[in-house]
Amino acid sequence: MAAVTAVALPASLLTTWLLLRSPFAGRLVATPRGDRWHVRATPLLGGIGIAAGVAVGVGVALAAGAAPATRELAGIAGGCALLVVAGLVDDLWGLNPIAKLGAQGAAAALVLLGGLKVEIVSNDILAVVLALIWLVGMTNAFNLLDNMDGLAATLAAIAAACFAVDAVTIHKNHLTLVLSLALLFAAIGFLPFNLRPNKPAATFMGDSGSQLLGFLLASLGLASSWKVAGTTVATLLLPLLILAVPILDTTLVTIVRLLEGRPIYQGGRDHTSHRLVSRGVSDKRAVVLLALVSAGLGATSLAYTTIDDQRVTVLGVLLTFAALVQFGSFLSVIDREAQAPEGAFAALVAHRRRLVEIIVDFALISTAFTAAYFLAVHGSGTNYQRHVATVALPVVLFARYATFIPFGLYRGVWRYAGARDAASVVGAVVVSELIAFGFLSATQPWGDFPRGAFIVDALLAIVLVGGSRFAERALDRGIGGFRDRTSKRRTLIVGAGRSGRSLMRELRETPGERVVGLVDDDRSLRHKRLQGAPVIGTLQEIGLALGRTEPDLVLVTIPNAPRERLDFVLQACERAGVACRFVRRETDLDPSVVLGAAAE
Repeated sequence: MAAVTAVALPASLLTTWLLLRSPFAGRLVATPRGDRWHVRATPLLGGIGIAAGVAVGVGVALAAGAAPATRELAGIAGGCALLVVAGLVDDLWGLNPIAKLGAQGAAAALVLLGGLKVEIVSNDILAVVLALIWLVGMTNAFNLLDNMDGLAATLAAIAAACFAVDAVTIHKNHLTLVLSLALLFAAIGFLPFNLRPNKPAATFMGDSGSQLLGFLLASLGLASSWKVAGTTVATLLLPLLILAVPILDTTLVTIVRLLEGRPIYQGGRDHTSHRLVSRGVSDKRAVVLLALVSAGLGATSLAYTTIDDQRVTVLGVLLTFAALVQFGSFLSVIDREAQAPEGAFAALVAHRRRLVEIIVDFALISTAFTAAYFLAVHGSGTNYQRHVATVALPVVLFARYATFIPFGLYRGVWRYAGARDAASVVGAVVVSELIAFGFLSATQPWGDFPRGAFIVDALLAIVLVGGSRFAERALDRGIGGFRDRTSKRRTLIVGAGRSGRSLMRELRETPGERVVGLVDDDRSLRHKRLQGAPVIGTLQEIGLALGRTEPDLVLVTIPNAPRERLDFVLQACERAGVACRFVRRETDLDPSVVLGAAAE
């Protein structure tokens, strides 16, 4: 089979070489722009070469009888051809986003009419919706991923190789094998023109090539493990992990652009590859690093499917997700315009708090679901109940992790958690429970499994996950309080009004500072505590307050108080040998006061 489809490589090479020497090389050109990575005009002919390679490889395989001509193949071929044409039109004249989505939807419809669908989902309508989202989503993911020389083609070749291995060893399928190998060789044939050592790219693939890669790989996902009428977590994860890097890049770009109020389809230098380069990694090394990550995830997905052990898969979900969150967190905080600091790769393990949270969540989520299961069944349950529980736990884990990110549960600032954060925990758990329950309802017959276990699971997860986050806050404050008590800086605040309370919050969040008390003339506050600090007395009792608290510094936040009252505070501080400072907060609207003559 490989020998037959290998003809795609010379076909891709030769077609691209001829096109670069044709009049088209001067007409179909990408010009440099501020939101693009290249700096010189470059032909957009690589997509035609890749398409020619795939077509020749598949055609020769059909002629040799290596694969049958089926409706599924016709649907995929029709969809690919439609997107290549639409991509060429977009490269030449530009298509608006609605027109591009329309072409992608039509291509996806051809695949569905050919007979491919998500067969691990028993509900036909849901299966069609998921297939459309998957096909269109992956098409756009590779369209966005094509932002650096060699990146999209390299990752597509790795993904195609993984699908080919799966088609030979696990989910044996001649159609998937032929398409995978043809795509693999065609992408390799394009790379010498695009990823050239010490030289800029001779050609780009353009939208015609990137959409073809994404769409064909998404179709391979439907034609391989998702075509299996049976649900295991390893079966579900196979295409997701093989294509995890494009999915991660698209997710990161989408979130960043939405937060910045920019259109998602607008070009920019905020992709995964660009962020690595801003960390000091060269363009070529960024491509190599992402290729290694993609290959590792693909190999992991194949291993899960080969072993087919739910316990191994559950542990793998934890480790893989932890690694992806670390990598995504590392990329998300990079300032794209900043100069790269040293130790870029060492920064990958910098978010230790987040890694601990992921591991703790794994234990808490597993505990909550296990406890809910045993509370809902008698004893250990029937064999079928145990089977559903074994399938459901990894699904619940995956849904929890996928939901916790957008709800902000891994942002790493829980020492300041409040009511809004508690609401985020509740929302994330409820949404993830609904996602897991919906997926299992679509893929598993419930039988005698008690569905009320999911309600109990949600309640337990809210308590455990929320408790862990607020325990983190309490621990952080407890450690901070211990450090404060042993620090040399003890502060007494004069004035418990808005300015005083605001200053106290800032000091409490400043390492090495401790507010030992407040003094205020409002007698209703006497002997009460504000944010954990006692109100000791009035300004007339400042001497008593100094004796009780033994501060190192007194900060007066009421500079507009009567002069005689302030003089009384100053004299008391002088007698006690304590430094006294006045805090005045002002908003100056004249930039020249701050910036000097340069602002004028």
